[in-house]
Amino acid sequence: MYFRGWSTLIGDMGYALSRLEIDPDYSDNESVGDDNDSHQSSSQNDVDPEVAQLTKLKSAPHDGLKRVLPRRGEFDVSPVKMLAGREGNYSGRGKFSLADRCHMLNKYLPVKGPSIVDQLTTRAYVSQFSKDGSLFVAAFQGSHIKIYNAEMGWKLHKKIVAESLRWTVTDTSISPDKRFLIYSTMSPIVNIVNIGSAGTESHANVTDIHEGLEFAADDEEGYAFGIFSVKFSNDGRELVAGSSDDSIYVYDIEAKRLSLRIQAHTSDVNSVCFADEASNLIYSGSDDNLCKVWDRRSIRSKGKPVGILTGHLEGITHLDSRNDGRYFISNGKDQTIKLWDIRKMSSNAARAPISRNYEWDYRWMDYPFRARDVKHPSDQSVATYKGHSVLRTLIRCYFSPEYSTGQRYIYTGSHDSCVYVYDLVTGARVARLVHHKSTVRDCSWHPYYPMLVSSSFDGDIAKWEFPGNGENPIPVNNSRPRRQYYD
Repeated sequence: MYFRGWSTLIGDMGYALSRLEIDPDYSDNESVGDDNDSHQSSSQNDVDPEVAQLTKLKSAPHDGLKRVLPRRGEFDVSPVKMLAGREGNYSGRGKFSLADRCHMLNKYLPVKGPSIVDQLTTRAYVSQFSKDGSLFVAAFQGSHIKIYNAEMGWKLHKKIVAESLRWTVTDTSISPDKRFLIYSTMSPIVNIVNIGSAGTESHANVTDIHEGLEFAADDEEGYAFGIFSVKFSNDGRELVAGSSDDSIYVYDIEAKRLSLRIQAHTSDVNSVCFADEASNLIYSGSDDNLCKVWDRRSIRSKGKPVGILTGHLEGITHLDSRNDGRYFISNGKDQTIKLWDIRKMSSNAARAPISRNYEWDYRWMDYPFRARDVKHPSDQSVATYKGHSVLRTLIRCYFSPEYSTGQRYIYTGSHDSCVYVYDLVTGARVARLVHHKSTVRDCSWHPYYPMLVSSSFDGDIAKWEFPGNGENPIPVNNSRPRRQYYD
């Protein structure tokens, strides 16, 4: 199937299909886009050969399937040829491998739509699928968190009214067994909620117990800080968090106590994540422009990171691990995503002088034009991706799912109200999803299906798919009152 011009309004269905742009040389060389759009990605990557090879191994078809026709082999094998090759047992296995499957599914990216899952009159800050994709959580400014059952027609599973709220819900995480949700705000308390309990409404300590997990030490009574990022460990027994007091925290859920605090950076720690399933390595990103790697097995004895990665010119808003203990990506206020290989890290931060002859605050100013092509003199990143906008808030980026894409893509929200999808190896912009009317802070790609959900400061939770599942979407209510944004 080919992507063609879908910039249309389907009035008789009661909802609007937003403009979709797919860059040239994608999807069997069929080009679809908006000729008037000049916001193009400027990513030019000479990516590390090992990254390219690993990505190819995860998403390239078997050599036998590439030679269905008696002439030369083809890397971009069409679905028809792939199916014919499987039936003819060209690979010698009689079935698709994981890489064959990813090659097939990579042709069906979640770029059609969107349909609207929900609409609120307050900013949406967080959107995340559970690990198995059955649940979806969206968190809003104004204390509301909603959990939807993605396998039951997006029926509301739980509506949570948050406790200990300061400003907004900053992050959420669903436990691996889907029994619990944790949420953080601009306070030193992380709340944990049993989302498997009966009833849809979960009002903090009224209809449900929201247990507060205290991250401030006993001797810091009255000391206030906020938590920007919090994640469950892969076994669900611990939490890792990054905070506004420049620290990383590890909390033992079973013991109900703080097990580790690391004075990690010299500014806010905006994002933390575990490196792999073992949960021994932790990545952190901060407003001090640095990414750091921490080994929990040696922190107590050494008190230092095992490595530091330099390359961003401004603060880091989000990290995502490839879950292999080697590669991760970071979103930066210098308007770039960077790909890192921790084998290239150094023991100390490079302190080469960086000339910054301008005043800039990402919370209310546009990024200076003259700074857009500046490169850090000691950049240790493997690749850099540009084209999106990181302003006003901690915008998030991710690897695409391993099951369906072989992690071939990187995707991110953007201050210009769009979702961007980049090719990991080439850096090319694969797609730009246009619907929202304000900043897209977060977005989440379903771990198994061609489905992506974006959340925006306009209050919309929008679902993108390919080719669509036949469900009737919620009509877009363009007449509802909108709040004014100081963007």
